Amino acid sequence: MDVKIREFFDSVGSFFTGGDNIPWCDRDIIAGCEREVAESDSSEAKNECLMRLSWALVHSRHPEDVNRGIAMLEASLDSSASPLQTREKLYLLAVGFYRNGDYLRSRQILEQCLQMAPDWGQAQTLKKVVEDRIAKDGMIGIGIAATGVGLLVAGIAALATRK
Repeated sequence: MDVKIREFFDSVGSFFTGGDNIPWCDRDIIAGCEREVAESDSSEAKNECLMRLSWALVHSRHPEDVNRGIAMLEASLDSSASPLQTREKLYLLAVGFYRNGDYLRSRQILEQCLQMAPDWGQAQTLKKVVEDRIAKDGMIGIGIAATGVGLLVAGIAALATRK
C-alpha cells in the first residue's frame, strides 16, 4: 500500500491546468496515510507521513475529512521546521477552506503564501480559482437580491392596482 500511496502523490504533480482541477482523494488513500503515520518509526518520517495525511484529508470529498485536515494543519503550523514547510501547510489550509466553501479565508491564506513565494504558480492558480468563485457567488447574490426586489415591487404594484 505504501508504494501505491507514493505513486498516487507522485502522479498528482501539477494540480492545476485552469479551472477547478484540484484533485480529489479517496478514503482508501486516507486510510493508507493513517497506517503510514502509525507505522512511522522516526519523528522525521512521521512528519512526512502527517503532511501526506493532511494533503489527503483536505482533498477529500467528505467535509468531515476536510475539517480534520484543517484542524491538523492549524495545530501543526507553529511547529513547522522551515519556511517551505510553513508555506506548504498554508497552501493546504487554503485548499481545505476552499473545499469547505470559505473562499474569503482561502484567499487570505493564499495571499500569505504569495507573500512568502510571489512566483508560486500553484498558489497563484488557486487564488484565481478562489477569486473567480467569490465573484461568481457575488453575482449569484446580486441576482437573488434583484429577484427579491423585483418580486417586492411587483407585489406592491399588484396591491396598488387592487385599490
